[in-house]
Amino acid sequence: MAGEVLSVVGGERVADAVRRTPSTNPARLSEVVGTVGSAGPEVFVRAAQAARDAQGAWAATPAPQRGQVISNAGRLMTANKERLAALVTQEIGKPIAEALGEVQEIIDTCDFFLGEGRRLYGQTVPSEMPDKQLFTFRRPVGTVAVITAGNFPVAVPSWYIVPALLCGNTVVWKPAEYSAVVSDAFYEIFAHAGVPAGVFNVVYADGPDTFAGLEQALQAGLVDKVGFTGSSAVGTRIGELCGRHLQTPCLELGGKNPMVITEDADLDLAVEGALFSGFGTAGQRCTSLGTAIVHRSVYNEFLDRFGRATADAAMGDPTQDVLFGPLLDEKFAAGFEKSLGWITAHHRVIGRTGRVTADNPRQGFVGDPAAGLFYHPTIVADVRANDELFLNETFGPVVGVTPYSTLDDAIALGNRSGYGLSSSIYTTDPNKAFRFAQGISAGMVSVNNSTSGAEAHLPFGGNGKSGNGSRQSGMWVLDQFTRWQSMNWDYSGRLQKAQMDTGTVEADLSFQLP
Repeated sequence: MAGEVLSVVGGERVADAVRRTPSTNPARLSEVVGTVGSAGPEVFVRAAQAARDAQGAWAATPAPQRGQVISNAGRLMTANKERLAALVTQEIGKPIAEALGEVQEIIDTCDFFLGEGRRLYGQTVPSEMPDKQLFTFRRPVGTVAVITAGNFPVAVPSWYIVPALLCGNTVVWKPAEYSAVVSDAFYEIFAHAGVPAGVFNVVYADGPDTFAGLEQALQAGLVDKVGFTGSSAVGTRIGELCGRHLQTPCLELGGKNPMVITEDADLDLAVEGALFSGFGTAGQRCTSLGTAIVHRSVYNEFLDRFGRATADAAMGDPTQDVLFGPLLDEKFAAGFEKSLGWITAHHRVIGRTGRVTADNPRQGFVGDPAAGLFYHPTIVADVRANDELFLNETFGPVVGVTPYSTLDDAIALGNRSGYGLSSSIYTTDPNKAFRFAQGISAGMVSVNNSTSGAEAHLPFGGNGKSGNGSRQSGMWVLDQFTRWQSMNWDYSGRLQKAQMDTGTVEADLSFQLP
């Protein structure tokens, strides 16, 4: 068991805590991974002040040197990959293969951004007047508050923290309390990579105290940018708060991600994609499959194949070779059980529902189901467009399936929920693939691949209830953590007024060829 996890402000641990709570292993609830000392709002404000105080010196550090710090972090992540992945599995129950992939995503992100330290390019722009030059520069936004969920406790934070630091910003990070032990390990790696004290601060707090601390820090002018990954409901409140301070946050929110399966799809491939999208990480991804929208001509065949594949999938002990393990935490189990209440009389349930127990067993379960928060993977057929199960994110191992007749119908169904994060289409017809991509509102489209799976150099983000159009990853995230500054330099020795002293070229515009 890890010791007590405490907030870090200005490089120092904050000993005073408003409460201390255990972080338990969701696959073995009797196992305490560590104790979390949660802070009050005033600690968040202190962390923002420490970050503000450190920001000038960090921004003055040459960008290639900041890139070297990111390189160091990537090397340390590589050296500690197995240890960090094992901790992810222990604290949130993610299968070890996925946990290793999550740590690799941090390494990939560091690899991409270490070079951006030499590529924070501006442009030299021609002036409309002589003896004058125009330039553009990327400048850091200042102090960034990052608030993240625990389903991807280290990969998703790296999407914010790595580019924010690289661009010369300082950071206050508030991770989820139920993943605090692995979050602390993430922080320690960056601290040992050469990040100066005060440049990267961590605050462990619950939701209300975090919101109050953020509100106070914004009011005091200590935070210049907010990045948030979490539910659409909380994202809406954070967006409103930032709007009052004329700030645009980076919001990555929930999803109800559609997968369209056309009449010409490779059904075996589609089933494989639906299985991983719907039940990988126990359906606890923002990019998890919400509804499979299947052409009527292959609807029943797809359901039969999907049902068999789901019944055969290994689930259980996340340290073993399983598709998925437990739910993340008791509060998510309670939320998922509410989602199961959306199953109504006109639905056809394939497989079992609810918690895996001795009275509600799952054949082939790996390990002891009574030890943790394990729930059956559930397929719900004949879902309708007005059903709560169709319209709302479920965040757990349940997939709805609904039929469609025309591709236009499928696209309309895919947009129906108002979310717009990820989407997928399985087809062998390029025309259908491009028509789907053009019509779907999602920020991300996969063709013959799952709704889940991001690469570190491709933009990640959603629209509608899934986000405010901001994008993470790759070069696109630089626009979240830098501001463009334009500069004009007149060395003519006189005042030249744009649009007024500009020379014109005379031409005979009435000329016509004989």
